[in-house]
Amino acid sequence: MIPSSPKNRRFFTGFLLHLHPRTVPSETLRYSLSWGLGGMAALLVSLLFLTGTLLLLTYQPSTDSAYASILILIREVRFGLWVRNIHHWSANLLVIVAVLHLLRVVLTGAFGPGRRLNWIIGLFLLFLLLSANFTGYLLPWDQLAYWAVTICTSMLGYIPIGGLWLQELFRGGAEIGPATLANFYVLHVVFIPGTLFILMLWHFWLIRLAGGLVQVEKNSPEDVSVLRVPTVPNLIVREAAVGLALMAIVLVISIVWNAPLLEQANSGMSPNPAKAPWYFLGFQELLLHLHPVFVVFVWPLLGIAALFYLPFWHDSSLPTGVWFGSDPGRKLVAWTAAVGALATLVIILIDNLLLHSGEAVAVNILITRGLLPTVLLIALLVGFYFLLVTKLKHTRAEAVMAGLVLMLVALTVCTIIGVWFRGPEMRLVWPWVQQSL
Repeated sequence: MIPSSPKNRRFFTGFLLHLHPRTVPSETLRYSLSWGLGGMAALLVSLLFLTGTLLLLTYQPSTDSAYASILILIREVRFGLWVRNIHHWSANLLVIVAVLHLLRVVLTGAFGPGRRLNWIIGLFLLFLLLSANFTGYLLPWDQLAYWAVTICTSMLGYIPIGGLWLQELFRGGAEIGPATLANFYVLHVVFIPGTLFILMLWHFWLIRLAGGLVQVEKNSPEDVSVLRVPTVPNLIVREAAVGLALMAIVLVISIVWNAPLLEQANSGMSPNPAKAPWYFLGFQELLLHLHPVFVVFVWPLLGIAALFYLPFWHDSSLPTGVWFGSDPGRKLVAWTAAVGALATLVIILIDNLLLHSGEAVAVNILITRGLLPTVLLIALLVGFYFLLVTKLKHTRAEAVMAGLVLMLVALTVCTIIGVWFRGPEMRLVWPWVQQSL
């Protein structure tokens, strides 16, 4: 054990202060301001780096030996199953934590002037996290991974003009095989972690330059003075408490539930149903109701463009440091989430009945299942915005917040239905019926 000398303590403190300022505003120390979601994401990434390195000691990235190396890991290597479970659950929790972190940034007005670049970097980080999960999904080379990746890469073919080229680029050919596994392995082990590490450091550095977490805006000169306290131990102790609690949760989950592993990949035998990874199941659910070009290309493009433009739209961010901006904003979010969830569920059920009754057959599904729903959605969002701003007298920032919550809730409902309520041939079933099939 390294002795706890003053020199060692100074070295450790100096390292921490490269990531944090020497003092922080006391009001930003409360857990309810951020719930430590950014720190949680950083810890989960660290767990993934550590466990991923250990997994590489036994994993063999070839279609002939990948599945066998996983079996050796979980059956013959001491603690190998536990390490794989930690890696799996850390990756899945990271997606949830990252989305909640993005939502927290929106709900506390933390993407306005002075933090716009960090919002953009955060979006790239979210994309990298999803890419890391997706590329790692194929590496076990079992039926679950093979067919999930088959579905997702098939979606690329619907992108106009360059879709088939992108599909072959990721697959390394027309079909999923050794070249696909090699591509995903390099992306998962080399390119994505390296890029992720650089952007994370940049992300945290920009937070420090912006003065740390967002604070409540001061309305008078008397309020300008802010009580600041030393980072060590005030902030560090809180971060350590959150980190240790999260680590305990991950370790316990990894003991109780094993990461899934089906039979070895077989291109001639598709499981029924064949589903994408859960974080893409919302889009797979939309594919059952809309034209693929709009689900895979048009809607994601519009959504990404809106997210990137958002911080540059004047007065689009809430007052900083106050959840939901105000009490009316809190009520607006609650009503928007409830109505959005109910409306999404009703639309899916009605459309499902139409599909089974044959009433949805149309001459041109590109229009009836693509262009028309897209125009209606845009009209709905525009009408919703003007209703909130002009009639109900909400601010632009509150209307933007409500719109983002509405879209996230709708996608969440689609994901829940795809995960638990879609059975053989992607029919709607009750979860307990699906498990018995």
